[in-house]
Amino acid sequence: MRSENNLGKQITMRKVWGWLATTFLISHFSFLVSCTNIDCPVQNTVFTNYSMLKPDGTPDTLDTDTLWVWTRRADGNDSVLINRLCGSKTSFQLQISHTLSEDTLCTLLMDTIGNMWADTIYVKKENFPHFESVDCQPAYFHTITDVRCTHHGIDSLIINQRQVNYDATQTHFYLYLKDQR
Repeated sequence: MRSENNLGKQITMRKVWGWLATTFLISHFSFLVSCTNIDCPVQNTVFTNYSMLKPDGTPDTLDTDTLWVWTRRADGNDSVLINRLCGSKTSFQLQISHTLSEDTLCTLLMDTIGNMWADTIYVKKENFPHFESVDCQPAYFHTITDVRCTHHGIDSLIINQRQVNYDATQTHFYLYLKDQR
């Protein structure tokens, strides 16, 4: 009679452990497949903002001059970033590469009588992956460490804001064009 009692307790303990294991697995799997409440950004590309300024710090426009900007892609082909910027614009945005430590941008500035000035801009930066959630695609934020350029049509290029992220209101660079145009 004693052995029958032990058998009944063992069956009960097996049921309890089975129930606990099932509850544990269900709760953990439901956690893994549950939805997050984080909204992924629709556009996770970050841009650098360039403001064109005159030597006295007032906004500069291209007026009748025209500006082109392009870069060389990893496959060796050119990629046009800005095609024929002209008029009353005082600023523009450019994408920044995800993983290169230095971006190389080629510019061509042309006036109305056909004078052209070609420059190259080099932007050194550190790249940091940025994750909103495992449900979202990763983005890259950057810290600009240095900028330099040739000085044919560009007088100077100054870093204003080193951090590049989703904040599109920040001006990252001040671009001063030469007066010869």
